[in-house]
Amino acid sequence: MAERIYLASPHMSDEGYEMEYIKEAFETNWIAPLGKNVNEFENEFAKKIGSRAAAALSTGTSAIHLALKAVDVGKDDIVFCQSLTFSATANPIIYQNAIPVFIDSDYRTWNMDPDALEEAFEKYPNVKAVIVVHLYGICADLDRIAEICSKHNVPLIEDAAEALGTYYKGRHVGTFGKFGVFSFNGNKIITTSGGGMLVSDDEAKIAKAKFWACQSREQERHYQHNELGYNYRMSNIVAGIGRGQLKVLDQRVAKKKYIFEFYKRELGQLDGVKFMPINDWNEPNYWLSCIFLYGNVKPLDIIIALENENVESRPIWKPMHMQPFFERYDYVGKDISEKIFENGVCLPSDTKISDSDLNRIVYIIKGLWKK
Repeated sequence: MAERIYLASPHMSDEGYEMEYIKEAFETNWIAPLGKNVNEFENEFAKKIGSRAAAALSTGTSAIHLALKAVDVGKDDIVFCQSLTFSATANPIIYQNAIPVFIDSDYRTWNMDPDALEEAFEKYPNVKAVIVVHLYGICADLDRIAEICSKHNVPLIEDAAEALGTYYKGRHVGTFGKFGVFSFNGNKIITTSGGGMLVSDDEAKIAKAKFWACQSREQERHYQHNELGYNYRMSNIVAGIGRGQLKVLDQRVAKKKYIFEFYKRELGQLDGVKFMPINDWNEPNYWLSCIFLYGNVKPLDIIIALENENVESRPIWKPMHMQPFFERYDYVGKDISEKIFENGVCLPSDTKISDSDLNRIVYIIKGLWKK
């Protein structure tokens, strides 16, 4: 069996930046919970994306949770949420005992459809927040979505978990809404092994999020808790990995783009193949290279063919309104997200992938068109 090719796996820097920060943490005995690496990772990250403040947290999910709490989402409040996403986008709505209403995507962006969002506001005028996702590192239509949210005076939360290094009209995503959320899970474009970041220009809200993330411990000699708190802060070791990874973000984006362009060049002429949409105003990070099939070859054909050769691929996210847990909640749209799920495939996009690996992958896929 040939060596395994992964969809996306952790990729530490060749320069060893991460170990320098980890070593410093060990030598100074700042292992946990906080320390210099956490503070500097927040500062460096905020500067990198152009945000005033950032909170380093244990997961991207916890960042979404605190964002919802920070905009006062509570019991029975309605939150509009993009349906085509991973469940981590929607789960925190339930944590807050709120009610999700799922919004369809459009083919132009694969992300939240502004027309469906406007329709949802007509149906539900009393909305507490909107969560938009930048799926696979490609941008939603932020101009229209932000304008709609502003018109209804509803805060926008950007789930940019998959979109670190992605720009919309020259500005980093995650900085258009009231809050932006990023993930450093093992498969993301940079990783801390696990972790997330909450960003905002509202420095007071970020300070409050940090307070909640540290069990809402008051500044008293004894342990005093006047509010419900959470154990959501990032450790100093994990933050050290993040500081090192941030140094190679631009390299990772360049490699992801190379992978996407390789696939598009080699597979783009096959009958029944379209690639995920890249618009003029979108500078994506190409986190995963995804295709949409509309001919005789089906997503499962590709997934199984690659699997048989020890190559990992994956379907597009199954929309939330189709998930057994969430199907009881309302959905607004025309089932485009469902069609993207049913016809989409995520191709191997590991930044350690070689040209030999890429040629092997496209050879397997092209073989399906020769049968």
